[in-house]
Amino acid sequence: MAVKARPDTTALQQLKKQLKENALGNLYVFHGEEAYLRDHYLGQMKKRLLPAGMEDFNYHVINEKEFDLKKLAQFIDCLPMMSQRTMVVVNDHDLFKGDKEGLTALLKELPEYVCLVFVYDLIAYKADARTKLAGVLKEKGCVVAFNRQEQGDLVDWIARRFKALDHDIGTEEAKYLIFKCGDLMHTLISEISKVGAYASHRRVTRQDIDAVATPQLDAVVFDMTDAIAAGNFDKAASVLGDLYHMQERPINLLAILGKQLRQLYTARLALEQKKGSRYLVELWKMRSAYPAERLMQSARRFSLGWCRRAVIRCAQVDLAMKSTGADGEELLTGLLMELAVKKGA
Repeated sequence: MAVKARPDTTALQQLKKQLKENALGNLYVFHGEEAYLRDHYLGQMKKRLLPAGMEDFNYHVINEKEFDLKKLAQFIDCLPMMSQRTMVVVNDHDLFKGDKEGLTALLKELPEYVCLVFVYDLIAYKADARTKLAGVLKEKGCVVAFNRQEQGDLVDWIARRFKALDHDIGTEEAKYLIFKCGDLMHTLISEISKVGAYASHRRVTRQDIDAVATPQLDAVVFDMTDAIAAGNFDKAASVLGDLYHMQERPINLLAILGKQLRQLYTARLALEQKKGSRYLVELWKMRSAYPAERLMQSARRFSLGWCRRAVIRCAQVDLAMKSTGADGEELLTGLLMELAVKKGA
């Protein structure tokens, strides 16, 4: 089974090198899920290119609603004022729609003083390699993908962020924070701030994280199945009640629970076949081994037969929700009770 390929970071490394050497180019395209990294590097570019206090004269932003080639050309033609460079940022304009020929001609003749950055935030970047525009971007530009970071890099970054708040965090606790809150840096930064403000000791603990961090929905459902595994139906029911109180739709909760149970089933099968957590990482295309390790630990507390029946019952309840018009909360609560009662079977 093939391991998921690591994202290509060549363009990002090139950007880092250009910033370090103060040798930024004229044309960039920024895209990808990791908005925190994207905004960080935009800020670094702005600092490198524009003297402090002169941003109003040399920094120009165009949003998609106000975009047209004439306005872009006007900003590009604006000469720097008390600066060597100008910076133009275009937000959420799809380069490969609209007047591609006009845009291609404009990008071919960018002045040396301008740094033009197309930022994809609310829309996805989809290049059309058949166009002349794609050729110009390849020749004169740098297309930088800000992808989700690998777990090791995230753990190091989390440690640095907590250190800046006069706290330390261990590797396992950092992995737990990622598991609990997700692996996007722009989400984690606010969670780190909350945990750092709450923690009363220098060393951050799981209890600190659980006390104030806002968990992602998948992690909450995992806690619910963990409670079932521990024979604690009251806790499992309490978690489900909290999700109802948050107005999460039963059909959405069932979808996440169904995925969780399928993963649990494959973890139990892996144990039966003497396979390790790496098998789950590859099978489910997980970004790190930590969720797989948690699944393997949980699977040890369930029988293979229970896991198989749980997956089947989840599919049956899903069909009932979609076809019978029965109350979704009642169906999901009933499923939870059934899973808890037959946990040991």
